[in-house]
Amino acid sequence: MLARRWFSFSKTHPILMRMLTSTPSGSKPLPDMHEGHLPIHVNNVRNKLRSIVGASTNWSDHVQAMNERKALHTLLAKNQADLPPRKMRDSYIEVILPLGSQPEIREKYLNVNNTVRFGRILEDLDSLGVLICYTHTKHEAVQRSPLSIVTALVDKIDLWKKIIHPDCDIKFTGNVTWVGRTSMEVKMHVLQLQNDVYCPVLDATFVMVARDPENKRSAFVHPLIPEGPEEEKIFKEGELNKMRRTDFSKASLLKMAPTAEERTVIHDIFLNTLDERTVSFRSRVLPPNSVWMEDAKLKGLEICQPQERNIFNRIFGGFLMRKAYELGWATACSYGSSRPYVIAVDDIMFQRPVEIGSLLLFSSQVCYTEENFIQVRVHSEVYNPDTRQHHTTNVFHFTFMSENQIPQIIPKTYGESMLYLDGKRHFDSAMKETRA
Repeated sequence: MLARRWFSFSKTHPILMRMLTSTPSGSKPLPDMHEGHLPIHVNNVRNKLRSIVGASTNWSDHVQAMNERKALHTLLAKNQADLPPRKMRDSYIEVILPLGSQPEIREKYLNVNNTVRFGRILEDLDSLGVLICYTHTKHEAVQRSPLSIVTALVDKIDLWKKIIHPDCDIKFTGNVTWVGRTSMEVKMHVLQLQNDVYCPVLDATFVMVARDPENKRSAFVHPLIPEGPEEEKIFKEGELNKMRRTDFSKASLLKMAPTAEERTVIHDIFLNTLDERTVSFRSRVLPPNSVWMEDAKLKGLEICQPQERNIFNRIFGGFLMRKAYELGWATACSYGSSRPYVIAVDDIMFQRPVEIGSLLLFSSQVCYTEENFIQVRVHSEVYNPDTRQHHTTNVFHFTFMSENQIPQIIPKTYGESMLYLDGKRHFDSAMKETRA
């Protein structure tokens, strides 16, 4: 099953294959999408972002830099109709991570298994997504952008290769593919150079939102005009993605009861764990090759330092994703007793910004298993020691594959059963394309 998922890229994504790869048979990219675009070195992405918003590289100057942005309010559009429409190719960017040609930058991306740290790729994707949106909204006559563009959601990330090699160059590409009034969908692709050909590694879909210079209110962005049937199809997919997210949110188990089929799943688990000797609702027995859900979790704590700030002097979203992923990976590794491989990331909602100096708590939980797949949910929250209040900032969903057969996760309480069903929903969503 998984092999089909990783290596069926050319079959399931013919548009992306034509756009992103060059092959011996002479496949051509979409017309003009990347012509005339010089690749950006990965180390220059965040420098460009600082320049666009006027952010200081010194933490001591951050208050002054943010105060200077207040004067940019006058540059905001009163409504979207005042902004000229843009095309997909206007926001297209290529970024090079030269792991092969510049080995001195390798160590930052290297893990103990001599592969690339996926958490670092998440950081680079987050920065690139923001830069792509600033490119879509740029105004040549304005030195600094009045917009504060932040990541609202990681809709999904699908991986097509099991291993990312640490000694081959990597290319990131992406552009805006759908635009609402104040939000933008960005599709990004990661490819790695092998035998002189860039081969697909992963596809990512992010949703960014535009805010005013002080990051307090929504701001309008340039509309997007698709060109030709291929781009119209991509744009329509963005509309469908928005509708899918809305439907998924409405059906959340925090709002709605489980479906009849889901209730049957939970009741079957309950019946399979009853103690036949006592025939009691309270007496439960763990089946063979199973683990109680309460015994499959890990926790972590981060003190949010200025080093991890973004261009708006809050904690960088890519850093949050990296720390959550690494804890999720450790949870899957501990649970499966072998090295896991991430195959999908989906539905990461950025609910609340994380301020510098916050105490950031992570809680990682195995919430669903099937065959040798492990679904992990990571919850992050900030803790205020003065008020002793906790506030959720993010919920992350990761799908891993273990090298070995794994025990079945078993919920015991009703709350755990809802986590189990939520994990099953995310797993089924991540694997839907494979099963099709």
